[in-house]
Amino acid sequence: MPKNLVATPPRRTPPLRGLALLGPALVAGVAYLDPGNVASNMTAGAAYGYLLVWVVLAGNVMAWLIQYLSAKLGVVTGRSLPELLGSRIRRPWARRAYWAQAELVAMATDLAEVIGGAVALNLLFGIPLLLGGVITGAVSMALLAVHSRRGPRPFEFIVIGLMAIITIGFVAGAVIAPPDPAGIAAGVLPRFTDSGSVLLAASILGATIMPHAIYAHSALSRDRFAIPAQAGDAARPAVRTLLRATRWDVTIAMVIAGSVNLAILLVAAANLAGVEGTDSLEGAHTALEAGLGPVIATLFAVALLASGLASTSVGAYAGAEIMHGLLHVRVPMLARRLVTLIPALVVLAVGFDPTLALILSQVVLSFGIPFALVPLVALTAQRRTLGAFANRALTTVVGILASVLLIALNGVLLWLVLTGT
Repeated sequence: MPKNLVATPPRRTPPLRGLALLGPALVAGVAYLDPGNVASNMTAGAAYGYLLVWVVLAGNVMAWLIQYLSAKLGVVTGRSLPELLGSRIRRPWARRAYWAQAELVAMATDLAEVIGGAVALNLLFGIPLLLGGVITGAVSMALLAVHSRRGPRPFEFIVIGLMAIITIGFVAGAVIAPPDPAGIAAGVLPRFTDSGSVLLAASILGATIMPHAIYAHSALSRDRFAIPAQAGDAARPAVRTLLRATRWDVTIAMVIAGSVNLAILLVAAANLAGVEGTDSLEGAHTALEAGLGPVIATLFAVALLASGLASTSVGAYAGAEIMHGLLHVRVPMLARRLVTLIPALVVLAVGFDPTLALILSQVVLSFGIPFALVPLVALTAQRRTLGAFANRALTTVVGILASVLLIALNGVLLWLVLTGT
């Protein structure tokens, strides 16, 4: 297997033909459908009913803008966000510090995804959690090998196929047992009831707007069809076509991800509210089986497995890009994958509650958002970076407002946790 997954040079732009330009956002969008999302949205619906519907909706709207900016950065510059940061952060200690927090976020991502895959294998086949975690990690390596040996397109097809399984599995419950329209309407109004709802809101946002998806999307777009800004005016029509296709790509991906995340919360709100034991994935599976039947419960478990397998592969890709871009270090993927798997396997081995670990991992991810989002907004606003394709003033203002909102929510969360409120 090649030693590094992200070292391939920018490719020559493929023919600009409709569907051929779609894919990178759908792959990055799998990060928005990982087991951490499932745990956070399921717990929110079971514990607070429709209260946090607005958080899912708001997070998805912000995610659209963020993922588009990330993709635009990769298309126009021919470099990923970590690569640009690696060249802009001059002091080695600062680059290492930035990499350390990004690596922590990558490990938190792996924690959620590997645990989710392990839980799904346990629900479907009775496989012990630790062995399930090992299997999930091994399968993710096989998927990464497809990318390194066959290129991004076959990898995209596999991940998109897994996304289809995820969508069917998680939306089926909402079709069989439709949620209350009045409850949904009430949930659109932004509000909290207690510190627990704030904690879950931060968890949902951490699962919805994921730092590693920001890093990965710029690299995925670069690998597929980057046209560097230095190419000059002759390349601008092609860039504009790619960016127009990218907007469609991101829109499709975010509509799918947002609909699935909302469906998970609504299924829990409509069918699991007040049901004992639904604060865990295992309990939710049992409750779904009792309330909606074994077919829906099995589809839920299959979707959870597909979610873990797809998202852990994208997470590993992002982690490799982060290390390569910031530290200019190429570590064999097998060695790197084993290191990032260790925290998840330790959690499974010591018997820590898997669902609680998933939720806490999403909170960690929410604290990593500013470190990815603020540089992204700043770089895409610079004409020296993106030339004629730099953000318009309104786009930059909206990006800044989203960053301030997310940072403020994380600050409130930290205060609640430290004070025990």
